[in-house]
Amino acid sequence: MSLDLEEVFVERTKIAALYADAEQLGGTEVTVAGWVRSVRDMKNFGFVTLNDGSCFKDLQVVMNREICANYDAVASCGVGAALIIHGVLELTLERPQPIELQAHTIAIEGASSPEYPMQKKRQSLEYLRTQQHLRPRTNLFRAVFRVRSVAAYAIHKFFQDQGFVYVNTPIITTSDAEGAGEMFQVTTLDLENIPRTDAGKVDYTQDFFDTSAHLTVSGQLQAENFAMAFGDVYTFGPTFRAENSNTRRHAAEFWMIEPEMAFCDLAQDMDIAEAMLQYVISYVLEHCADELEMLNKFVDKGLLERLHHVATSEFARVSYTDAISILEEAISQGEKFNYPVKWGIDLQTEHERYLTEKHFKKPVFVTDYPAEIKAFYMRTNDDGKTVAAADCLVPGIGEIIGGSQREERLDVLEQRIKDLDMDPEQYKYYLDLRRYGSCTHSGFGLGFERLVMYLTGVDNIRDVIPHPRTVGNAEF
Repeated sequence: MSLDLEEVFVERTKIAALYADAEQLGGTEVTVAGWVRSVRDMKNFGFVTLNDGSCFKDLQVVMNREICANYDAVASCGVGAALIIHGVLELTLERPQPIELQAHTIAIEGASSPEYPMQKKRQSLEYLRTQQHLRPRTNLFRAVFRVRSVAAYAIHKFFQDQGFVYVNTPIITTSDAEGAGEMFQVTTLDLENIPRTDAGKVDYTQDFFDTSAHLTVSGQLQAENFAMAFGDVYTFGPTFRAENSNTRRHAAEFWMIEPEMAFCDLAQDMDIAEAMLQYVISYVLEHCADELEMLNKFVDKGLLERLHHVATSEFARVSYTDAISILEEAISQGEKFNYPVKWGIDLQTEHERYLTEKHFKKPVFVTDYPAEIKAFYMRTNDDGKTVAAADCLVPGIGEIIGGSQREERLDVLEQRIKDLDMDPEQYKYYLDLRRYGSCTHSGFGLGFERLVMYLTGVDNIRDVIPHPRTVGNAEF
């Protein structure tokens, strides 16, 4: 017999539903459950501000001493206490809050100690990072993590609606997709007594996987396997980088969205990336209006204007070579950059922001980067110097998406791996794809936390991940 969810939740109405159906529910008896945001005791009556997590809005509850038998106990409740309240929903359209609940009974489900560290006062983000188990109860993080949830759903919806197949790629791998070597090692060897070969090297034949294994830095290579069977696929999962960096934009554990598309060239790849980004932004604008309004007011006053601009703009496209020329021309006109500009450099954030905010004044794809600064799997262009890569730059932060047409020619890819002194054995399966029905194919990667930062205006990656993992920090 199937489970009737309406029966499961019949005794509790979520606050989001009260706001959504206020006209129908006004004057009816309802039961709500949530956590105390504040209590005001006026001796004979009082107000409880309650939130149950179903929406950003709070619910004002009015309690009367003559009706509520445990009035004093409720009035003494601390912030964070869990309450179950039954009463009549009243419409108050002429007041700042359009509804309020006239309480008949209030049950204290869980008291909150006076030492509760999240009292109703302004606290620094640094302090809140020490309270990661409680910070979702604050206005900022209620907004951020709601946006994160809605954005994740929007990403899945976009790709599913386009007929993509969702692929779960492995978290443990033996190959470095980026060739950068910044990987966390996975082992069951006794680190106090590491087995050695006769040559003195670590004897991985005694390890769990019979070889050296690591946490993945990307699901791209495995996603390509499936693109050669399903055509259009995408991954959305955790990835890891053992990069010793303490910047606002780097974390050791983060989530990546990586679509891979067969019979797709670089121009089509950019079309899909643009469509996806605009879809997700538009979806969040529609479904997180209250959260974005708060973030626009208290975190980033230009947030809504920027998001609407990106969601409605036609993205520009410029080659890396032309982008360098634009930057050099800007310098000749008096523009100052902290990092030098010349052909062959990896563009810095300040260069990217100049292109999007001052020159094009909208998002832009920069294409055809020098091969030396890009990954081994990107298709070599006919000039022999550049590769068919494209980075999507947006106003406010710079790069948000990196993609490329993949190298489909076996001989060229083998030579590239050799030139970079990489181990061909690690990529034998990847090379097999070029032996058995190779075709033009492309893909891109979007760091999910980078996207959430952009959607919320929050400028530190530690504040858009529920429990961030950074250098020296693996708490909670």
